[in-house]
Amino acid sequence: MGLVLPGHAGVMTRETMAQAFPAPLIVGEKDRDLPVWPILKQDLTSTNVVAYAYESIDLSAIPGFSGTPFNLLVALDTQGQFMDVRVISHHEPVFLEGLGPAPLTAFVEQYKDLSLKQSIKITTGQNNAANKTGSANVYIDGVAKATASVRILNQSLLAASLKVARAKLGYSEGRDPDLIAKIRQDVFQPMDWSALVRAGLVHKFSFKNRDIEKAFQGTAGEGLDTDGEKAPGEPFTDLYVAHLNVPAVGRNLLNPERWAYLQQRLEPGDHALLLISAGRYPLVSEDFVRGTVPDRITLNQSKLPIEIRDMDLDGPLQLPAALQAAQDAQWRVFRVIAPAGLDPGQPLDFELHVTRSKGLMYAEVVHKTFPFSASLPDDYFEAANSDQKTWRTSWTERWPELLVLALGLAVLTIALRNPPWLVRSARRVTWFRNGYLLFTLVFIGWYAQGQLSIVNLTAVIQSVLAGRSLAFFLYDPMTVVLWAFVAFTFFVWGRGTFCGWLCPFGALQDLVSQITRRLGLKWLRVPALWDARLKRLKYAVLAVILLSACVSVGLTDALVEVEPFKTSITLNFVRAWPFVLWAVALVLLSAFFYKGYCRYLCPLGAGMGLLGRLRRHDWIARRSECGQPCQRCRSDCAYQAITPQGAVDYDECFQCLDCVVIYESDALCVPLMQQKKSAREDRVIPIVAVPATAQQESQS
Repeated sequence: MGLVLPGHAGVMTRETMAQAFPAPLIVGEKDRDLPVWPILKQDLTSTNVVAYAYESIDLSAIPGFSGTPFNLLVALDTQGQFMDVRVISHHEPVFLEGLGPAPLTAFVEQYKDLSLKQSIKITTGQNNAANKTGSANVYIDGVAKATASVRILNQSLLAASLKVARAKLGYSEGRDPDLIAKIRQDVFQPMDWSALVRAGLVHKFSFKNRDIEKAFQGTAGEGLDTDGEKAPGEPFTDLYVAHLNVPAVGRNLLNPERWAYLQQRLEPGDHALLLISAGRYPLVSEDFVRGTVPDRITLNQSKLPIEIRDMDLDGPLQLPAALQAAQDAQWRVFRVIAPAGLDPGQPLDFELHVTRSKGLMYAEVVHKTFPFSASLPDDYFEAANSDQKTWRTSWTERWPELLVLALGLAVLTIALRNPPWLVRSARRVTWFRNGYLLFTLVFIGWYAQGQLSIVNLTAVIQSVLAGRSLAFFLYDPMTVVLWAFVAFTFFVWGRGTFCGWLCPFGALQDLVSQITRRLGLKWLRVPALWDARLKRLKYAVLAVILLSACVSVGLTDALVEVEPFKTSITLNFVRAWPFVLWAVALVLLSAFFYKGYCRYLCPLGAGMGLLGRLRRHDWIARRSECGQPCQRCRSDCAYQAITPQGAVDYDECFQCLDCVVIYESDALCVPLMQQKKSAREDRVIPIVAVPATAQQESQS
């Protein structure tokens, strides 16, 4: 990766390609129909194409989280292997002055020597040293804190490379590995072996001795099978194939205990294939090791290899009497793991391998393959659809986190509806709020990486202007769910739901402010005039950033650093010192000016304030005495979001519920206190003094 490549997408020329692939490689003329350069190498008297080089953005422009796609320089050799992968340009926030370029460089270097014929999966904690060029499945290490970004890069690389491979390498029938059918678990009816065969769930393939001998004619292996020549019409082998994990097959061939055991052995997306042989040529050789890849059977799909491995599964099968009685019958169950991308809606193309050798000292070995294909009937699988793209993996892998988030949002929704049990106790609200802020900071922010950002808004602008899809957001399910919930709250409560409860950096400021206050440091209250002026500043910051998103991606990358979210939440303050200093300064600012960054500088908060104007009603109750003459709520509002007239400025309200607690409490609300006092006075029975003359008259 020593070459410094151009920093903008789509700028590679033949000259820059020649720098990237120097002698003895030769860069040919760019293809007129497909944006690729042939990479050639002279071999004695001939010059042959050894690879094709291309920019991923020309073939698959999937936006990253900035709204701008990765641009990768890729060299794919004529066997479908990655000769080189380099990053030309990107605008991913986490790799721009965040984690830095080193983790991204290390990630893309893992693709070298891997093949498009393999199923490449991003994971962590795998023993990648075990990956082999010929293996159907390989695993590469992801990047912590950038899971969604590297998934987008991976999808961009594979989608672009498959287009080149289909056009130049003959992979014309290859399918997108993420668009695969799913086995239907709800289709079952009792069937015996004959019924399974009639339904197309069990396939039989017969190979006669004459068929095998015919294939070896004209080779050194001809005439070596004397037993076969004596009975040319007899079976060499009969093979049976079935999808054992299809309920209509597995539940009919296995007893309930073995079916349950099979389900336990299979991971989501795995497949179990039953193969049975009967005849002179067993399914596996005598030296076959259980639990390994079979030596006589291989599987392909759409001309790409798929690894099958013995499951070492024993137990009774409900086979027909003839097969059970046959001494030469042999059956094995083979697993295809989910990363292999087997599509049950497409034919399974098997090959039976037969080997003959002639001679003892220097034996001449001849291999022949005999193809056979099995398909699953349409009724037993759910066809692939466009929703089954790689972003679905992000959702399925993170379902526990999404469940916790959903429960947390449900709790918050109940609390914000002002239930009496909560808002009538100031102490209870304080405990609930601090607990929820910890949940937001620790779980949503630091653990689940669910910090919403102004980058989300600039990404939308840049994608729309470039005419790209917004589907890249689906790679980060936490962001999608949070934005969906926040969008709903705009109509109900306004800005405050996110800024007051769901922003991890806001929660960090709030908690620090409360800690310093308990230590005796009092908050400073900004004069009303300056408070109003400073609150306009964040709208100016928002306008500048959104305008820059329309004209310059690079400038936007720099301006969004006004947000400390990436430093404090995404990267846990592990970053270059200027960014850490800025984030720490803003946190400390909140110790003196309560949530000063949120109130005066945050561009995302400004955007939330504008969108919060969609609110349909004023949900904070007010009394006629509020502001005239009572100023209790206004004086207690740390956000200074209540006007002298007592009205709530919802654009600046962070929904802390303090004023709601005051409103409900006859020990805190001045009008209620006065009403309570008046009620006590009305209940006192007055003692009226009797004049002396009246007393004398009554005595007389």
